[in-house]
Amino acid sequence: MNDGRVLQTINPPDTAEEACHTHAGLVPIAREDAERAARTLKAVSDPTRLQLLSMIQSSPDGEACVCDLTEPLGLTQPTVSHHLKILLDAGVLNRDKRGSWAYFTIAPNKLEAVRALLV
Repeated sequence: MNDGRVLQTINPPDTAEEACHTHAGLVPIAREDAERAARTLKAVSDPTRLQLLSMIQSSPDGEACVCDLTEPLGLTQPTVSHHLKILLDAGVLNRDKRGSWAYFTIAPNKLEAVRALLV
C-alpha cells in the first residue's frame, strides 16, 4: 500500500577518499606541546597524587607541608615525598623551603594548562 511518501535512497560515496574528507582542516597541537602535556597528565594520573593536589588546593592557606599530608592518606613520609617530587618535577607544584620543612602550593599556570586541555 502506498501512502504517497517517497523513499529516498542514500548513495554511498564512490571512493573511500570521498568519505574520508569530512574533517579536513583539523590541526593537531604541536608535538612539543603534546609531549609536555603528556608528561603533566602522567604526573597527575595517579590517585594518590590527585588526593594530594585536592588536599593542597583545599587547605586554608592553599599550601601544605609533607607533615600535614601523611596522616590523612595513611602513607609514610617517604611515600608522600616521592609523590610530591613527581608533581614538583612536572611543574604542577611549587615548593617553598622554610628551615627543615618544605611547603607545597599548586602552580596556577600549570593547572590552567591542564584544565585547558580537558575542555
